[in-house]
Amino acid sequence: MIYIKKLVLPSDHQEIQFIKDEKRTCFNTFYPFKIFPLKMLREIEFDRITIFYGGNGSGKSTLINVLSRKINATRYSEFNDSPFFDAFVEMCYIERTRLPRQSYVLASDDVFDYVLKARTVNENIDDQRNELIDKYTQVRRNAAFDPEIGRLNGIDDYERWSEVREILSPKRSQSSFIKKRVASDIALHSNGETAMLYFIDKIEDDAVYFLDEPENSLSIERQIELAEYIAATALCTKSQFIIATHSPIFLSMNRAKIYNLDSYPAGECKWTELPNVRKYFEFFMKHRNEFE
Repeated sequence: MIYIKKLVLPSDHQEIQFIKDEKRTCFNTFYPFKIFPLKMLREIEFDRITIFYGGNGSGKSTLINVLSRKINATRYSEFNDSPFFDAFVEMCYIERTRLPRQSYVLASDDVFDYVLKARTVNENIDDQRNELIDKYTQVRRNAAFDPEIGRLNGIDDYERWSEVREILSPKRSQSSFIKKRVASDIALHSNGETAMLYFIDKIEDDAVYFLDEPENSLSIERQIELAEYIAATALCTKSQFIIATHSPIFLSMNRAKIYNLDSYPAGECKWTELPNVRKYFEFFMKHRNEFE
């Protein structure tokens, strides 16, 4: 399904006029203005899978952010905004069919944030668990010397008394006492496995997905697996994918439309013609005899 058919960027005249009309002089940059006129890029037509290729500063992530902002896609991590970003987005025009109920931005930063938050939660759980182990051990130890420890000394003492009775109960082991009070740890895998599971969990049918450098943290095996999953999802469901990447694995996806933002003028390109891919090809051809 192709929801977003075309993006029309602001014309050179619009950009020049906007900058000319801007009265504030405290800015060193008008980002994202001035990026795409230098590449002679004005219109982008989309397919089920459309890929933006380019090095750092080429504008591939900027296009992801412009498009996702234009259709109010859900995103889980912030991006480098600017005081002029919304004005730029307002000048852009999107030709589209109906939009699905939800659209999502899935970035490598989302995976890192998820892992960091999960580790923080697990660390807090570990601290709670250790405190309860100490409490359980201390109450058991003190009970051998202080028979009054299990005595209720008034209504204000009820919470302590109840917990002590539970600890001293022969039916309550240390493990069961702790499990009753502490949440389970969040299961974590390697960064690559976590990233893979994150993307697969988020990608369903009937949606527009913006993927910003999904190859980060993924081994080549995982990149192949995710690329195959994306290609199959685009073919068999009502999903559209717009991806910013310089990974040859994702660039080689069947029927993907690729825009080379490093070329002048920027435009469509076969994946085998991309400089980054050619470098890989030349490197392996140079070492071809070592593989045979």
